[in-house]
Amino acid sequence: MEAELKEPVYIEEKLAEMRASGRLAYRSEVLPTWCPGCGYFSIAEGLTSALTALRIPNKDAVVVSGIGCASRFPFFMNAYGFHTLHGRALPAATGIKVANDALTVIVVGGDGDGFAIGGGHIPHAARRNVDITYLLFDNGVYGLTKGQTSPTSVLGFTTSTSPFENHDQPLNPLMMLLSYGASWVGQAYAGRPHHLADMIKAAIAHRGFSYLHVLSPCVTFDKTELTYKNMDVRVRDLPEEHDPTSRMEAMRLAAKTGRPALGLYFKEERPTLCDEMDDIVARATAS
Repeated sequence: MEAELKEPVYIEEKLAEMRASGRLAYRSEVLPTWCPGCGYFSIAEGLTSALTALRIPNKDAVVVSGIGCASRFPFFMNAYGFHTLHGRALPAATGIKVANDALTVIVVGGDGDGFAIGGGHIPHAARRNVDITYLLFDNGVYGLTKGQTSPTSVLGFTTSTSPFENHDQPLNPLMMLLSYGASWVGQAYAGRPHHLADMIKAAIAHRGFSYLHVLSPCVTFDKTELTYKNMDVRVRDLPEEHDPTSRMEAMRLAAKTGRPALGLYFKEERPTLCDEMDDIVARATAS
């Protein structure tokens, strides 16, 4: 890390690099309004890098959000955007995809939006294998509403809603998505932006429901738990010998929450929701 800090970073050079890469074509003129140091900046950069690498036209990309810090995401993208109700991003994204299967639909949301009020929608999007990508930003806290306990807050976490420490067992999103039947499940970390961009690219390229769990520290309301300092020493790569075609092996690894593993947990190829609907139309027409 010290060797990296010796090399100066110049904003002018970085801007020239971004312009040359084409990534700015996917950014709107609205500047992000997240807190300085927020992991969402890495996610925004990762998504623009992925869309650039996959050469997806702006007119064919749709970014859907719910409520929370992630809800602002569509405003910062030069693509179609849909800011939905709290916890309702997945149903809206499903409708968009069914209406036009040619679109690349990306859903963004936080742990509160996705696993609290919106938790009932995730299993159905996963089991139906809707061909959309769900980027879930997990910071273990309600950031937009000033730091309350969320469904993924760790035990012992002190917040305004848990002044005597959190006693609720946190959810394990990776285990949930694997048990729901998601056809692509991975995990990334905002503190590793290049790996994050690669994972977003792989998730979007997958044909089917892809879920990328992104560990994203909240620098404003979490000073003790899911911080960059803690996560930098906790996160690790998935074992090289891991077989991503084994759902049970993926679940075994997902159960190890003490040291979160980054990478592709599971992937399978199977018909999407639109494939199945096309089959129904063809059979109904023939009959």
